[in-house]
Amino acid sequence: MTTWEYTITPLPLHTPKDVLDTWGSEGWELVTVTPAPNGAGHVAYMKRPKQ
Repeated sequence: MTTWEYTITPLPLHTPKDVLDTWGSEGWELVTVTPAPNGAGHVAYMKRPKQ
């Protein structure tokens, strides 16, 4: 059975693709994006198989 680890990271309005590309190159898969709690930008929820 696969076990997962998770991370949450802010997505800046000016460079969201760069942030997602960086996390993706480290094996993280995007699960969802939601508005940031403070209303400024968005937050990405990501997962990857636990090593």
